[in-house]
Amino acid sequence: MRYGALFWAGFAAFLLDQASKYLVVHVMGVAQRGPIDVLPPLLVFRYGENRGINFGLFQGDNDAARWILIVLALAICLGVFVWLARSARSRWMLISGGLLIGGALANVVDRLLYGYVLDFLNMSCCGIDNPFVFNLADVFIFAGALGLMLFDGKKAP
Repeated sequence: MRYGALFWAGFAAFLLDQASKYLVVHVMGVAQRGPIDVLPPLLVFRYGENRGINFGLFQGDNDAARWILIVLALAICLGVFVWLARSARSRWMLISGGLLIGGALANVVDRLLYGYVLDFLNMSCCGIDNPFVFNLADVFIFAGALGLMLFDGKKAP
């Protein structure tokens, strides 16, 4: 199995997410300054603390919920890795798995460091005001999961 594609995709996703959060949250100070218009309304940096999963679902402001989400994310990462390792997968499958794992691990690091996931991306369009914020790790998780479905090599029935 070509683990290189899996490793480098995961490493890149992890690094890009953590670097973007550091830049926007800590260097640019979006939490203190308030929203920063990048390409309004399409792209606005807006600070958020996500103590649940995507879109703020299953919000829990206690340590038990935090650790459950950390263990769940690590179990999913391990499951995806084992699944990819058990049989020969295409390069695109490995890259997709790496993006998913790297994004998930980046959010795990946030939960370990801060107790929540740092979010800062907000996108709205066409008169719809989107109240949700997300981060690059969420994008990588979504893209990785989509890639795993699209590049699995199985034909639809």
